[in-house]
Amino acid sequence: MNNVKRPVFICPQAAVRFRRPIKCRGQTLVEYALIISIISIVIVGVIVNLGQQVKVIYSSINSQISSAPTAAGSSH
Repeated sequence: MNNVKRPVFICPQAAVRFRRPIKCRGQTLVEYALIISIISIVIVGVIVNLGQQVKVIYSSINSQISSAPTAAGSSH
């Protein structure tokens, strides 16, 4: 006889719904968590780098505005 052990499903309806053995769901959850963490690390890195560049641009604009001559007859 064939003595191959098959996974025992605790909730067969869940296995039919997802069409995946229950033992694979934990592995999939870990893979998704790793993907999300890698994406979030990349996003934080991009925001930090872009934040510095945006700060430089706004500082440049601010210095140009403050050194610009005021309009004649301005009531401010």
